[in-house]
Amino acid sequence: MPRNNSKSLYITALVLFLSAVGYLMYSGLTENSLYFLNVSEALAAPQEKLTAVRLFGTVAERDLAPLKGSPGVLFRLEDKDNKTQTIVVLYKGAVPDTFKPGVEVIVEGAMEHGGAFNAKTLMTKCPSKYQKENRG
Repeated sequence: MPRNNSKSLYITALVLFLSAVGYLMYSGLTENSLYFLNVSEALAAPQEKLTAVRLFGTVAERDLAPLKGSPGVLFRLEDKDNKTQTIVVLYKGAVPDTFKPGVEVIVEGAMEHGGAFNAKTLMTKCPSKYQKENRG
């Protein structure tokens, strides 16, 4: 009988191991999953779905202002394809050197009830930095 008992122990250990791995995968995917939307898609989505979101767009020329008394910036994020679609973004933190009007950015955070986007991270996209130079 010891052989049968050993087999059931291995099966139990395997089931527990697979259950633990499955739980870790499920919790990791649900906690870290974010919607990745452009401005128009975010404006069309229900506000309750925008609690963990990444938005991408272009920094608008108007309403760009550094925060007073702390690092950060308040700006309008405009849709890349439809410049009339904008969202006000508030970001508190170190602003990248490449941040300026007309630059494509990605912000991560949540939409507030007042309609402004509270960004926890701000990343600029600088395509010219990574393109090969024309050598002729």
